[in-house]
Amino acid sequence: MAGIRVTKVDWQRLRNGAAHHTQEYPCPELVVRRGQSFSLTLELSRDLDCEETPIFTVETGPRASEALHTKAVFQTSELDGGEGWTAAKEAQMENTLTVSLTSPPNAVIGRYLLSIRLSSHRKHSNRRLGEFILLFNPWCAEDDVFLASEEERQEYVLNDSGIIFRGVEKHIRAQGWNYGQFEEDILNICLSILDRSPGHQDNPATDVSCRHDPIYVTRVISAMVNSNNDKGVVQGQWQGRYGGGTSPLHWRGSVAILKKWFKGRHKPVKYGQCWVFAGVMCTVLRCLGIATRVVSNFNSAHDTDQNLSVDKYVDFFGRTLEDLTEDSMWNFHVWNESWFARQDLGPSYNGWQVLDATPQEESEGVFRCGPASVTAIREGDIHLAHDGPFVFAEVNADYITWLWHEDESRERVYSDTKKIGRCISTKAVGSDSRVDITGLYKYPEGSRKERQVYSKAVKRLFSVEASGRRTQIRRAGGRCLWRDDLLEPATKPSITGKFKVLEPPILGHDLRLALCLANLTSRARWVRVNLSGATILYTRKPVAEILHESHTVRLGPKEEKRIPIAISYSKYKEDLTEDKKILLAAMCLVTKGEKLLVEKDITLEDFITIKVLGPAVVGVAVTVEVTVVNPILERVKDCALMVEGSGLLQGQLSIDMPTLEPQERTSVQFDITPSKSGPRQLQVDLVSPHFPDIKGFVIIRVATAK
Repeated sequence: MAGIRVTKVDWQRLRNGAAHHTQEYPCPELVVRRGQSFSLTLELSRDLDCEETPIFTVETGPRASEALHTKAVFQTSELDGGEGWTAAKEAQMENTLTVSLTSPPNAVIGRYLLSIRLSSHRKHSNRRLGEFILLFNPWCAEDDVFLASEEERQEYVLNDSGIIFRGVEKHIRAQGWNYGQFEEDILNICLSILDRSPGHQDNPATDVSCRHDPIYVTRVISAMVNSNNDKGVVQGQWQGRYGGGTSPLHWRGSVAILKKWFKGRHKPVKYGQCWVFAGVMCTVLRCLGIATRVVSNFNSAHDTDQNLSVDKYVDFFGRTLEDLTEDSMWNFHVWNESWFARQDLGPSYNGWQVLDATPQEESEGVFRCGPASVTAIREGDIHLAHDGPFVFAEVNADYITWLWHEDESRERVYSDTKKIGRCISTKAVGSDSRVDITGLYKYPEGSRKERQVYSKAVKRLFSVEASGRRTQIRRAGGRCLWRDDLLEPATKPSITGKFKVLEPPILGHDLRLALCLANLTSRARWVRVNLSGATILYTRKPVAEILHESHTVRLGPKEEKRIPIAISYSKYKEDLTEDKKILLAAMCLVTKGEKLLVEKDITLEDFITIKVLGPAVVGVAVTVEVTVVNPILERVKDCALMVEGSGLLQGQLSIDMPTLEPQERTSVQFDITPSKSGPRQLQVDLVSPHFPDIKGFVIIRVATAK
């Protein structure tokens, strides 16, 4: 009988895409998920006879081998199951054969080559059928990334837009972000990020063989999203100077960043800050099939020396002494959580895992962080992999303020020790609202249980080698401190103080506040109040001083008094950063040597409104109206609206604005033509050389055409 050959392959893209939730990927190859069968139909040059059994080979990566689980050879069988790859005949008619292939739920993810041999004779060569891409599978109960809730899978795997929360604890603002994991070329770029990692460059075959493990893959991506140790995707910049690149606040999503990195031959994209790193990592991990969300932590500690406290050194005006203060407390910090099992730690630690691509501290010699089990953080089990002490400190460090004297002595100042790790937030499933998940990271602040966990974490840190390395406590002036010294309590003063905003703090307007002081005792108190204010970056790093004054106040028994504070727009406009943040401090020096530090972070507000004028339908143009206000008391030219949204328009749209008079309100209309149905996020930014970007977004529900 003449030899038999395959003349045509039908990858059944529609059927497989729907079954595997991969129909949104626009790539030329079939995309499927592991642990789940997919079908293909082969047209043959003649009928198969009973002696001829198709033998399939799948292989991925260089030097693929069965020993490394990067290659498998298997034939069609009537039996179900088996631990490795399997194939089963679905239908056979004349000269067509439909087969169902199933990968194991722990298969290596990536791009595979599929070949077939239609004879049992070894001399017959394999015929290449083509390539397909295999992803993690949150729908498969045996996969380590399995997520039981369909609503959560829709949100954390399939939603291609989201919300990132920024601002300050008392004024949290939502920023839209276009993840765009289903945009053209993005899956290919995400796979190439894995191939650019140092581990792959050094030993590609071994690296690929480890890609069955979400712990390994997420740790690689955490390192590769920043550019610090490799040709990673984004270069960080926190100094407020963005020459030769793009300001972190100008990005509206991950797609432009990933495409720029890929087209630029893996040259790092300038510039990113924490929310940019988190947005890009969320895109990559969702694209690869790992349920991932973006999490914002307000008053986030950066504990450089891992003693679980943030130690801030200030002068007599409450100004941070930067040359002494190694630790910092950021207004907010953004990272990711991904959902998977911890085979290395045991089932108690399954679920959400912290991952952070922002390059803050090295982990095993590389700038990356995680995966650290959220459960382990909450329970103080910081000795477990990976990077537990750093994440624990971010949400639960003690915040200690020291007054630095000219003789280089220091004195503990009373301030809020419960301020680290507030309002830990993420986008709600299926809506735009903010969900507070602080309770997943720690017990109620100041509760007995929280203090027990903190004590347990301290003991674990200083009695074992946490996360693979022993850390000394060192401090300003090279002085080593014992933990007891750090926790020596400050004397609680006999007065309280609080800043109160008298008018909403609006960009372009004067600021009006008051410092409210109250005497808690039945005796009069004299208070020397040293006030300072500075424009700051969101890392709380001061940029320029805008307030410096002193007052002496007499407080009678139980008396309350207000000190009015005014800061004109002209005072802050030149030094305001794109973060639009100001930090006020009051060092209160009370009779008998008592000291109280009062601080307030202010974010200036701005204005943009987006309306969709009519129903949104796939393939039909709809008008969008954007209303903006010139926030400053000056005439401005050269403003533009930057518009972006996956499934709503191709790439980015730029619309020049007319000249705006001081504080003028104006509206602009433009058309968009949606290409995909469902909820879609449209982002609109007002960009100007005269003031920081004003950002807005709206969710548009797009119907399918009838």
